[in-house]
Amino acid sequence: KLFDDKAPETTKNFILYAEAGKYNGTIFHRVIKDFMIQGGGHLPDLSEIATESPVVNESNNGLSNKKGTIAMARTANPHSASSQFFINHADNDFLNFRTNQVDEGWGYAVFGEVIGGFETVEKIAATETGNAGFHQDVPLEEISILDTKIATE
Repeated sequence: KLFDDKAPETTKNFILYAEAGKYNGTIFHRVIKDFMIQGGGHLPDLSEIATESPVVNESNNGLSNKKGTIAMARTANPHSASSQFFINHADNDFLNFRTNQVDEGWGYAVFGEVIGGFETVEKIAATETGNAGFHQDVPLEEISILDTKIATE
């Protein structure tokens, strides 16, 4: 479920990638049990997909990084999120918005939540991981996104 009322730009950005098929064939490249699973930006060889312009950070939207929510991944720059997202595998309140006065306080914008199939998230979170090049916490077995569809209620 996407929260377009709370994170309209982030939701629009996610839908753009999904409808263009840009998530198809990407992998969950970072998995940390009891923290989060991250995907949407790398192909199986860990090369990065082409991305659009970053989206403004909408973390000050009242939504919390609770278990099962979906948020945008980003660099240290609070407004650098593009295609990568993560699913919280625990309540990660420390990732919530605190202040926009410093880069560290912006938090990570929650824009959706898993409302069905959480057992798949659990299976991904339980996978064995290791290092691959400069990447850490990479699943030893490839976990790919085969197809993305945006459904309306």
